[in-house]
Amino acid sequence: QVQLAESGGGLVQAGGSLRLSCAASGGTFSDYAMGWFRQAPGKGREFVAAITRGGDGANYADSVKGRTTISRDNTKNTVSLQMNSLKPEDTAVYYCAARYVVLATNHWEYALWGQGTQVTVSS
Repeated sequence: QVQLAESGGGLVQAGGSLRLSCAASGGTFSDYAMGWFRQAPGKGREFVAAITRGGDGANYADSVKGRTTISRDNTKNTVSLQMNSLKPEDTAVYYCAARYVVLATNHWEYALWGQGTQVTVSS
């Protein structure tokens, strides 16, 4: 069992950069693929980026591709999201999540979530 805690959110001007971090405690961090999601007020949860267990592969949403990098350090039990060229539409609560195969369904599932960190991008 692992617990996740996001940090690094805040207020930044459009065009600026921000690095979000997610710290894991308990369990074996390297057993989980990791992802970042975001949710703006009144909108549904949106996928942002994901990284494999070993950190050798990553996927990005089209809306952030080219200006966003997800990374992980399994020796420090952390996963990070570096966002550059931030836009007002990036404003949202950002969540870190752990993904693994759930035995009940035999499907990969984001079954463990952090509490979220607020990112606000001003014009």
